[in-house]
Amino acid sequence: MKNILLFGVGKSATVLIDYLLAHAKNENWRLTVADANLQLALDKIDGSPFGTAVSFDITDDEKRGECIQKADIVISMLPPFLHSKVAKDCVTFSKHLLTASYVDDDMRSMKSEIENKKLLFLCEMGLDPGIDHMSAMKLIDHIHAIGGTITSFKSHCGGLVAPESDDNPWHYKISWNPRNIVMAGKAGAIFRKEGKTFTVPYEALFEHNEKVSVPGLEDYAWYPNRDSLSYMPVYGLEKTSTFIRTTLRHPSFCRAWHYIVKAGLTNEENSSFLTPGSTISIREWLDKNIAAHTKDNNFDKFLERSVEAGDRSLVTALFGYLGLLSEAAIPSSATSSADVLQFTLENKLSLLPQDKDMIVMLHEFEYAINNQTSTIKSSLVVKGENSLRTAMAKTVGLPLGIAAKLILNGTITTTGLHIPIVKEIYEPVLKELERYDINFNEQGI
Repeated sequence: MKNILLFGVGKSATVLIDYLLAHAKNENWRLTVADANLQLALDKIDGSPFGTAVSFDITDDEKRGECIQKADIVISMLPPFLHSKVAKDCVTFSKHLLTASYVDDDMRSMKSEIENKKLLFLCEMGLDPGIDHMSAMKLIDHIHAIGGTITSFKSHCGGLVAPESDDNPWHYKISWNPRNIVMAGKAGAIFRKEGKTFTVPYEALFEHNEKVSVPGLEDYAWYPNRDSLSYMPVYGLEKTSTFIRTTLRHPSFCRAWHYIVKAGLTNEENSSFLTPGSTISIREWLDKNIAAHTKDNNFDKFLERSVEAGDRSLVTALFGYLGLLSEAAIPSSATSSADVLQFTLENKLSLLPQDKDMIVMLHEFEYAINNQTSTIKSSLVVKGENSLRTAMAKTVGLPLGIAAKLILNGTITTTGLHIPIVKEIYEPVLKELERYDINFNEQGI
């Protein structure tokens, strides 16, 4: 019997757990799920005879090590800053590791040890990053195989709300970690466009967003996502004149979020006017933030002097919808502006039980063969079932589950520190994803 250990059972783990338990009997697996919230872990395995729920402090080295020693493969769905603890134990006890998170410096520092022990550490194996890498590399390899030279590559992805559940002016509902939504774009972005390198600071990231057409859907706005340039050598596209990875949002979301950022509402530093037991209202908190981060001393002045005339009614409506203009008290536990903003987002933009979210991905290629230019558009649209089995959980969780199966049954044998850009990984994973209606519509191929 093979033992799979999963750390973290949050929003994106539901479908992953379902997949692993559904295959456990035929594959002769045992699944252990570990989370700080034991009841949540028990709820996720739902009485399956193939699952066990455990709970302990992930920083407890002894208990964490005991769990990892018993596993054949480890999947970490923990917050990224905790991956290194799990990864170091996986190296120590010679266990394969899967995560959906970006490869960070801690993981890179273990590269030689991972290789020496012939382990597979497969990172960026979710949606974005994950399915984006696999689907893009499939097309990149195809274009190169037919003798094409790629001149432009744009990859867009967004976790959105399905049109049938879109009932608020933000045109957005939360389907993943709400803190990540508050912090989105904090690192700014760098990318290449028409041969020039552009660096965009966080403060300008949502200011002027281009739009893109997605087949069968309305146009969406996009903002550049982190460091696109670092993926150019990874994809073998160092000479491509345009290379951009982006996040999709509704145009209204981007316009209003620009002013959320400008008003300082995403600040994670402890605030001098937010102390335990604070009794100020959300409107007072908003005004204090505006005074601290702009030349305006309250929202009304901010609207008049810092918001473009054409955006004022939109900003008033969207800020108002979140309750940012209300006299309700801020949550007593809040110590930063980001805490208060997260509270308002969760209060107004959470998925209701029967709401459906939607994943949209679009790759745009331009390539040349014999001086003739051609284009390919490859799009993916996935809708969730409800607020629990979301499209986000499906597209993040299934690649991890499928990869775990393929590693354990010997289909994937490569070792080392990887993201899913090699054919041995992406080809069988994409093939099985199609069985779960994760299919790309490819135009121009």
